[in-house]
Amino acid sequence: MRSDGFPDDFVWGCSTSSYQVEGAVDEDGRGVSIWDTFSHTKGKIRDGSNGDVACDSYHRFEDDTELLERLGVNAYRFSIAWPRIQPNGKGRANQKGIDHYSRLVDGLLEKGIEPWPTLYHWDLPQTLQDAGGWPERDTAYRFADYADIMFRALESRVHHWVSVNEPWCSAFLGYRDGEHAPGLHDARLAHRAVHHLLLAHGLSNEIFRQTGMEGEFGIVINPVCRRPAQDTEAHRQAARRASLEQTNLWLDPVFGRGYPQEYVQACGAEMPVLDGDLELIAKPVDFVGVNYYEENCVEPCPQGPDNPLGYRIVPTTLPKTAMGWDVVPEGLRRLLVWISNEWKPKALYVTENGAAFVDIPSRSAGEEGENSEATRGIGSQSAARQVRIHDTERIAYLRGHIDACREAIAQGVPLKGYFVWSLLDNFEWSWGYSMKFGLTAVDADTQARLPKDSFEFYRAVIDAAQDARI
Repeated sequence: MRSDGFPDDFVWGCSTSSYQVEGAVDEDGRGVSIWDTFSHTKGKIRDGSNGDVACDSYHRFEDDTELLERLGVNAYRFSIAWPRIQPNGKGRANQKGIDHYSRLVDGLLEKGIEPWPTLYHWDLPQTLQDAGGWPERDTAYRFADYADIMFRALESRVHHWVSVNEPWCSAFLGYRDGEHAPGLHDARLAHRAVHHLLLAHGLSNEIFRQTGMEGEFGIVINPVCRRPAQDTEAHRQAARRASLEQTNLWLDPVFGRGYPQEYVQACGAEMPVLDGDLELIAKPVDFVGVNYYEENCVEPCPQGPDNPLGYRIVPTTLPKTAMGWDVVPEGLRRLLVWISNEWKPKALYVTENGAAFVDIPSRSAGEEGENSEATRGIGSQSAARQVRIHDTERIAYLRGHIDACREAIAQGVPLKGYFVWSLLDNFEWSWGYSMKFGLTAVDADTQARLPKDSFEFYRAVIDAAQDARI
């Protein structure tokens, strides 16, 4: 191990997703997604916005690859919009959609940046939702067809694939809690969606192996390892139960244990499992991606119909992000160690980590000079180069979590990479554009990209890692 604590082949990257950055929702044959429908439904998005334009990355992907090159990352995790490839979720591929992602991949490779495509980051074709969506088994088979199309289109150029991103959000926020598309409130449908999202992962994993393609295939989840409010057995058990839905419910099936029966029984979950499903879901994966933003503190409470797992989240006095999330870098180390010890994955990647804070631009011409590297914008540069964003809270957040990754590696965790969320300020789902997670600000009028101080911080981290490798 090097003196900086990271292995020579450690991956430094950034993440985005299609609906959050691409825009161009009605161009080149793209079909309608559930997020188009949801975001255009009055009252669903806090600031009344939508992803019609977003960061216009469909047209400005060359600006974004230039940003990535300047940042120095060696990987870019993006997602493919299923409605661009199959506008109705099935049938013949839309060549213009494939061509877009082919150009993006080629542009990244030309700059020495490895593409990490995610096949599903929540933008289900609306026609499939009209037929029942993820609660219907057929959606998993349609996903497998779509995955096969993308494997064949990009096979020799892409060596790291993600099946589905944060399926807990798709299932529970989408079908039970109504906070995300399609905005339903039905726990029975949510549990059906859980199984079919995992089945989609298993089917696409099988197809990936059958192609004989070189590379890695994995799944990305947003697991939790909840912290007991007090050091008592009752609190520790409450924390364990509080982690079942977002962690065990996904990793147990993927690693061949089936669904956790404690959860299934407590929640009355009817999982629509058919013969062979669990074996398919448990086909070996090359890595697990971990998206981490916060760690909650919990205490026990009586179990009942409205709280079948018997816990509640306890407010804390810890520092908070703009989302109201506790800042707990140590929680990332705890989570990685737990997953490594409990399920023993071949490799782990932190595939998303970042924070929203209130970013206040300031004039900087007198500080740095109009043409300095720090103030040079991308896109409409004249509008961008006069300001700076001194996002010191985000820098502190990133520093703490990168240190937590280093500590996890020192404890034997097979952590192979770290991706910041996000390259750009973007459409943050039900929060719209009100929450800013990006290393780069995006002017809503001009679409100019302005790197923040956190961009320069992360570049320095990567530069130091490169120096330590020499």
